[in-house]
Amino acid sequence: MRIDVLNNRLRPLMQWLSLFSADMGIDLGTANTLVHVRGRGIVLREPSVVAIDNATGQVLAVGNDAKRMVGRTPARINAIRPLKNGVIADFDITEAMLRHFIRVVHQRQWWVHPRIVVGVPAGVTDVEKRAVEDAARQAGAWHIELIDEPMAAAIGAGLAVSEPVGNMIVDIGGGTTEVAVISLGGICTQRSIRIASEEIDEAIAVHIRRDLNLYIGESTAEEIKIRIGSAYPRPDEDVMEVRGKDLLTGLPKSIQLSSGEVREAIGEPLAALVEIVKETLDTTPPELAADVMSRGIVLAGGGALLRGLDQLISAETDIPVYLAEDPLTCVVMGTARYLEELDGFSSSD
Repeated sequence: MRIDVLNNRLRPLMQWLSLFSADMGIDLGTANTLVHVRGRGIVLREPSVVAIDNATGQVLAVGNDAKRMVGRTPARINAIRPLKNGVIADFDITEAMLRHFIRVVHQRQWWVHPRIVVGVPAGVTDVEKRAVEDAARQAGAWHIELIDEPMAAAIGAGLAVSEPVGNMIVDIGGGTTEVAVISLGGICTQRSIRIASEEIDEAIAVHIRRDLNLYIGESTAEEIKIRIGSAYPRPDEDVMEVRGKDLLTGLPKSIQLSSGEVREAIGEPLAALVEIVKETLDTTPPELAADVMSRGIVLAGGGALLRGLDQLISAETDIPVYLAEDPLTCVVMGTARYLEELDGFSSSD
């Protein structure tokens, strides 16, 4: 009770301070965090990574600086991804990361207390939602709104989510893929699977380790996916030199890897993504399913950038598939537009 009274007394002060803090939309992703600030656009795109000194617990680096340390740190330093499958796995580290990003975009002003809209996976529990809210509040936000990521992605992709027609969005993030059919401003059918970009990277690393006896790190696996990865056969196959550690000798070694080999390596996670799309379509009411067939499926999220993924899903479902104009920014742009809508509702009250 005393905490509630204290919060109520502090609320006017927080609201007053918020007048000097531009409102923010945040895509708090497993792999990357994007921040949109009202009036300035997207001001931050950094990996969701924090480097910690194990002995003291001190935060040494956040974002790009921390990601460069992945796989290259001494034993006393640990590069941590505080979110797993789209939800908070380490509360304290997430709060430190959010605080850092908020201070960076507001020029490290200590008194900044913005209003924040955060995208969260549609299937998260109330406990997981509270963890996001608490982390944002501890990081300095005075008011927090949560929006389901599929809805935010659909809004950011420019879909007509408020109209009485079915729109299907497939949001492929770092740790979670979410598929939803949206109509009249609500999610009608939704499926989520904890297979996304990170699992594709892992499949590449496992294939190279198991079949080619070469050990590579997660950064190299991601680079392979970006440079020569594809979900659908291409007219010209690419080849890439891959360097790592020979598992037999322990010495550095390089191999030639083709895009065909990579496509074979990632076949299992891609099949799971296609299956979750089919399952969502199967549970969609017939009228909305007919809308999806005529309007097509829209892909968003960083994982949607995998070459040929739209072709693969289209071939498996017989439905047109389109890539959002900027898949990486759909969720954060959706949070920003949702914030504008909240202002519209407030002004009409």
